[in-house]
Amino acid sequence: MRITIIGSGNVATHLAAAFKNAGHRIVQVYSRDMQHAALLAYHVAAEAINKAEDINADTDIFILAIKDDAITGFVPHLSTFNKPVVHTSGAVDLQALSDHTKNAGVFYPLQTFSKTKEVNFREVPLCIEGADESISKTLEELARSVSNNVYRVNSDQRKVLHLAAVFACNFTNHLYNISEQLLAGSGMGFDMLRPLIAETADKVKEHSPAGVQTGPAVRNDEHTMQAHLQMLNAQPGLQEIYTRLSQDIIKNNNTGNGDK
Repeated sequence: MRITIIGSGNVATHLAAAFKNAGHRIVQVYSRDMQHAALLAYHVAAEAINKAEDINADTDIFILAIKDDAITGFVPHLSTFNKPVVHTSGAVDLQALSDHTKNAGVFYPLQTFSKTKEVNFREVPLCIEGADESISKTLEELARSVSNNVYRVNSDQRKVLHLAAVFACNFTNHLYNISEQLLAGSGMGFDMLRPLIAETADKVKEHSPAGVQTGPAVRNDEHTMQAHLQMLNAQPGLQEIYTRLSQDIIKNNNTGNGDK
């Protein structure tokens, strides 16, 4: 399939590489920053462009891998080509595209991407949605060419999935950052926590998170929790986070072996 990538960020970079490795042809890479477009285009043997008027109609699909608030503004540049136009956002409704083109779709990879870290794209869940069955089938075929985990997910479901991903990934990573700062304040390094983090992640690969919840909150260990809160006296924001999370664990998680 001939594919044009709109965007040159993390998602665009990994998608373009996955498509190329699967035997698809990347026709063009667009970015407002020509240097960024050229760098990605070089790696996938595509033409780099930084002007919407230079977009070539000789493609099979346009994939918008750009910021959510830029999607609706860019669609009019593509709708006249009468080709499928899909976005890669977890939070933007299909309607944002279908208001401008009947050839609308969503191609949402449920993963966190960094340009400097390789990802096994075969394991990345791809959530697809099309304005009609024909587009859905096209997107499903394209998705299966690069991933073993393909799901049909409508816009309402995808928004819930994106919300869940923020809790599971973004918020969790922020808590890692808090942990790193706490350790640094006492002359210790984050490496000490990596085995604990890895074990926690391994557990939820096979078990429900509620079933493997541990710690003072699930034991309702008031003495330990109060001691922790005292240690955070100078950081009321962290006290609030600690209290709210602990209360939620007590309320919603009554399982786990409580061994930490």
